[in-house]
Amino acid sequence: MTTTEILQNAVKAKRSFLNATTTQKNEALSAMAKSLMDGAEDILAANEKDLSAATDISPVMKDRLRLNRERIEGMAKGITDLIALPDPVGEVLSTHIRPNGLRIEKVASPMGVIAIIYESRPNVTSDAAALCLKSGNVCVLRSGKEAFRSSYAIVSAMRGAIAKAGFDENCINLIEDTSRQSATELMTANGYIDLLIPRGGAGLINACVKNATVPCVQTGTGICHVFVDESADLAKALDIIENAKASRPSVCNAEEVCLVHRSIAKTFLPLLKERLQEARRTKGLPEVELRCDEEAYSLIGGTRAGEADFDTEFLNYILAVKVVGSVEEAVSHIGAHSTHHSESILTQTKEHADYFTKNVDSAAVYVNASTRFTDGGEFGLGCEMGISTQKLHARGPMGLKELCTYKYVVRGDGQIR
Repeated sequence: MTTTEILQNAVKAKRSFLNATTTQKNEALSAMAKSLMDGAEDILAANEKDLSAATDISPVMKDRLRLNRERIEGMAKGITDLIALPDPVGEVLSTHIRPNGLRIEKVASPMGVIAIIYESRPNVTSDAAALCLKSGNVCVLRSGKEAFRSSYAIVSAMRGAIAKAGFDENCINLIEDTSRQSATELMTANGYIDLLIPRGGAGLINACVKNATVPCVQTGTGICHVFVDESADLAKALDIIENAKASRPSVCNAEEVCLVHRSIAKTFLPLLKERLQEARRTKGLPEVELRCDEEAYSLIGGTRAGEADFDTEFLNYILAVKVVGSVEEAVSHIGAHSTHHSESILTQTKEHADYFTKNVDSAAVYVNASTRFTDGGEFGLGCEMGISTQKLHARGPMGLKELCTYKYVVRGDGQIR
């Protein structure tokens, strides 16, 4: 089926979806989760074909592509978690009565047709579909070619489930063309697409920002910083940094840059090197390459940081390290190099924590915690559509409410102007 035909079907499904009740949507979500588990073997077989064909990607990126039964169970749980969350559609956000008696209500309503362009993470397929369904939206999914077989198997299972639940199966759609042409078609699908969400690397995000003529939310690219202040608890700092960098380096909330206060650098940096390299090697874990500015390099050696290393989302076991002289310098560096995703300060000084949280302009700003918590599930939003790094209309993890717009419903009794 062509991209245009899929979009036409999506628009028709949008009209049929407007009167869906919360109970009906929750029943469909339950059926979708069950269908994923019932079809797990087919999904895993499709994923194995994707993995076999992915010969030119790094092991870390291959991990993003890989599914197993535990991950499918996690996908199903992400769907069922949405059932317990309030339905945002129809929520009255505010009400006021004018002197002329008009009652003006601001009411949450679905966006309509939401297109999601994403790359090699097949779990995004189920997360996006479930979030759209609960928020009353039709979704058009455009998977990367590396994950297409997996995504197709997942979508097939979910479409069958919602059809049995009484919905038009075209509430969930997967673009069959994985060429750049189909991505461009979605970016310019005026009259079909109400919101476009690109979820992937900088290349994808920039292409959408440059070429999209439909409304677009920027998500994903994460050059995330952790600043170790002079008063930081060093034992906790090592735990946090290893988690932020190495627990899953292929995701957008992983730390890419570590800033260390000069007054503790001589003590802390050797500990950091030992923790991320020697200790991990002893445990049989991948070591983290440290790309150090000149001051850090003089203390621990490693690899000298190149000009681009503080502006790179590595998505790998690589960490750029820089020594700074103050919280103000750390904030200034972050302001110059951040993608406004997630940043953290590790400190026991309240004044420094307050300065950091007020002056760092990112979607999520942490004090004494890992950046890896920037996630819809961890924020209590259920699964997520992505992490918005812009300011209009959504910022941070995008859950159900962020997939809604609003309309004004005005009730009168014959008033004229």
